[in-house]
Amino acid sequence: MAFQLKRRTLFSAGAGALAAPSLLAGFAGAQETMEKDGMAKGVDFKTLKLGSFKVTVISDGTRASDNPHEIFGTNQPAESVATLLEQNFLPTNGFVNGFAPVLVDTGSEVVLFDTGLGEGGREAGMGKLAEGLKTAGYAPDQVTVVVLTHMHGDHIGGLTEGGKPAFANARYVTGQVEYDFWKDAARVGTAAENGHKAVLAKVVPLAEKITFIADGGEVVPGISAMAAFGHSPGHMIYRLESDGRAMILTADTANHYVLSLQRPDWEVRFDMDKSGASASRKKVFDMIATDRLPFIGYHMPFPAVGFAERQDQGYRFVPASYQFDI
Repeated sequence: MAFQLKRRTLFSAGAGALAAPSLLAGFAGAQETMEKDGMAKGVDFKTLKLGSFKVTVISDGTRASDNPHEIFGTNQPAESVATLLEQNFLPTNGFVNGFAPVLVDTGSEVVLFDTGLGEGGREAGMGKLAEGLKTAGYAPDQVTVVVLTHMHGDHIGGLTEGGKPAFANARYVTGQVEYDFWKDAARVGTAAENGHKAVLAKVVPLAEKITFIADGGEVVPGISAMAAFGHSPGHMIYRLESDGRAMILTADTANHYVLSLQRPDWEVRFDMDKSGASASRKKVFDMIATDRLPFIGYHMPFPAVGFAERQDQGYRFVPASYQFDI
């Protein structure tokens, strides 16, 4: 059985969604649809098939932090955050955050979504995208399009290497709203000043090669943008569609697989517009749950691929297991 496509509107744009008869449907082909599994080889990448697209998730590394309640559920009592963590078999005094850029090989284009922390993250054991690309069988100069879902440092840090563009043959795609916000000198003297400086250093020098995209716009055939503002002023997510199968790249719509999904109303320190981010979480994951879409979330547990099921006040993350093997 194959996923059957059905169009409907998300936000104000007419972006497509997917109606699916079952979680397992649409990923026929068993072992024929599987490519290299980096986890099985002791390296942090995983490749799967979506129609004729080859989708590779690459770990840029992980970072351990203390006091989850200072990041997630900041509008809630610390005890409430601890209780939810305990209910989900998670420690209450710390958490591990992962970073997962995605490479999509359409057969005619090699599209990279976000670039990790780059050189600045390596001393702390991150910035592994370049190594991961090589291990997965790609060279940086094979990347033809780099898509920036938004311009926080863990997404733009790998744009340059040694002061030069890391992806010499690529053009760039990002949202106009996002770019305009971070480039604006009005950020100086505000909490966004460091982000402004990073964008001036990493993104602005590439401006001549940037194509700006809006809600519903096409990156390349089979890849379209969907507005999900809130985490940042112009945060975008992307829909992949090939041979009647679809997947959503949710970027930072949800930053924790329990605290952000099971409680989408809870505020997150990294969300710049708290209410807007919450509204986007609900819209995006309601669509994903309703249409039984697989998704890849930038900060989900590696390999960051799964499904979302409605549960209580929010959604339960269901990690992909053998859905892509059958």
